[in-house]
Amino acid sequence: MILAERPDLRLKDDVPRRPAYFWWFLANALALCFAVVSWLACLEVFGNPEIPRNYEILRKIGGQPTLKAYPAENLPDGIKLDASGLYSRFYPMDAARLMKFNSALMRNYLTNFGRSEVIVHVEGGYKIEKVRKLTENDFITQGVLLRARAMVSPDAGMEPAPYPVAIDCILPTSESDASQKFRMGDMLRLGEQGSKVTLLNVSKVGKGADAMRCFSVIPLVKGVFRIDDEKVVAIEPPESLRLSSAFPLMR
Repeated sequence: MILAERPDLRLKDDVPRRPAYFWWFLANALALCFAVVSWLACLEVFGNPEIPRNYEILRKIGGQPTLKAYPAENLPDGIKLDASGLYSRFYPMDAARLMKFNSALMRNYLTNFGRSEVIVHVEGGYKIEKVRKLTENDFITQGVLLRARAMVSPDAGMEPAPYPVAIDCILPTSESDASQKFRMGDMLRLGEQGSKVTLLNVSKVGKGADAMRCFSVIPLVKGVFRIDDEKVVAIEPPESLRLSSAFPLMR
């Protein structure tokens, strides 16, 4: 066969060669793409620690947020709501808005309220209905969990009556006997000196006519949580959290 008769056949040396800088340009383009992707991934992980997957990544690399405790007189600025205020503000929220709101609450808590998107301090009187120790399957693995029902006076001078608002009060503590300091029927006076708590999550409990909003709250105050004049619980900010646990914690 004669090459002149087959113009589509070329010798190896006749194949066009790429310029020398082509591979340099390609390597730099790939490195730039990798840097951009890594930067965006870091922004996603560090900027949204409230997502369980992101928090686990931070925990594994030792970069999870260190939670702070605050002096009672220097809590992060926020609004103060009692049971009726909580009900009127959050009962009408649909599921989508509530999910977005809960994400903002958790992000605020994990970042020590650096963004101050929304901060709600919960006040009022609540009657304890359930008490249990926190376990390794809970959001905070060491401490006490209280479920309490809001008690509100319908009119001035009348006895407080049950109100369709429940709270789950999360008390992180290493005291092994802390749960024994609470009894069913005891009253929690939240918002007073030594008993200040901040909203962490809003969820729904019950069905039909028994449906209520449940507000998970946690103390941010350094030192103790005061039950009454004689009983206190030593509060310690948790070192790590289990964000995959579902709210409300009391089932």
